[in-house]
Amino acid sequence: MNNAKQKTLKRQRRHKRIRAKIQGTVDAPRISVFRSNKHVFVQAIDDVAGKTLASAWTKNWKDKALQDASFEAGKDVAGKLMKAGITKGVFDRGGFIYTGNITKVAEGLREGGLKI
Repeated sequence: MNNAKQKTLKRQRRHKRIRAKIQGTVDAPRISVFRSNKHVFVQAIDDVAGKTLASAWTKNWKDKALQDASFEAGKDVAGKLMKAGITKGVFDRGGFIYTGNITKVAEGLREGGLKI
């Protein structure tokens, strides 16, 4: 098995362990973050109903650096949730290490007014 595939499998195992412990509801949706090589994707998910309540990704802020765009994506999702009357969320880092872009998303969510 090559290195890249092994890395992906390890991340997926970590994500499974995290998902076993957290669940999003209507009042506190799960804020899921996925980081690809080029972009960061953020979604607010109600696991009970199986619906995505809000989403954003860094492609909308092409003119900014990836960390700044990650911050803006988090802020955007927080703004959409605040409009819907949701003030709390459960942060799901998706098996990624809590540094860099993942941290910036969380900071953007907090600055947008969401309690995570």
